[in-house]
Amino acid sequence: MDLELVGKVAVVTGSSRGIGRGIATRLVGEGADVVFCARGKDELDEAVAAAVGPGRAHGIVADVTTAEGAEAVVRGAVESFGGLDIVVANVGGSGARTIEGLDRGDLDEVLGRNVFPALAVSRAALPHFQARSGGVLAFVASIWGREGGGSPSYNVAKAAEISLAKAMANGLAKDGIRVLSVAPGSTLFPGGSWERRSREDPEGIADFVERELPWGRLGTVDEIADVVTFLVSPRASWVVGTCVAIDGGQSRSF
Repeated sequence: MDLELVGKVAVVTGSSRGIGRGIATRLVGEGADVVFCARGKDELDEAVAAAVGPGRAHGIVADVTTAEGAEAVVRGAVESFGGLDIVVANVGGSGARTIEGLDRGDLDEVLGRNVFPALAVSRAALPHFQARSGGVLAFVASIWGREGGGSPSYNVAKAAEISLAKAMANGLAKDGIRVLSVAPGSTLFPGGSWERRSREDPEGIADFVERELPWGRLGTVDEIADVVTFLVSPRASWVVGTCVAIDGGQSRSF
């Protein structure tokens, strides 16, 4: 299937490693011109250099938890490639693992690492989408935004991302701007939390996998990236406002 991504311009935030890097790399492979962005230059440069395909890759060091950083990334994409068609908001992170650790400071920090970056980069992108009479926003949330699980503040933040995507989808349809979210399950990649947990507690993680994951393994970055690449392509034009779980059957929600 031709995903019709050749010549499209995309920004993927948090793309120096893990799921973000996988999505950005796959988009380059499908012919899109992609801005990779992250706060750390060395990992970002390595990710950009490793991206191979008919599309072009460009790296921008920026902190998209700030409005200034989000605007810089979007501006860099327009300056580098002449416009903007796709934004994948992937920056995130969790907080306190227990209710006892949940307070205003923890919640503020986790919202600031998940919801506010997605909103900031979306707002920066909107004028450029409107100039092209359309565009796609995709938020990388989590199955823990769809049901209970994970840390409390992370639940709140990811649920808010999913809700924000739905609200934006309804409000921006008139401008031809398509908004959606995805909810990955537990995903293994180098430097990620599941790799660390597997190293620190192999027996505990093995028990978790056997108990919680019907396919008997953690997900992979490629499995997430393949779905997201399709969803942001013109071939998924009628996928609007929904949250797509990519979890190997891990979640319990319908």
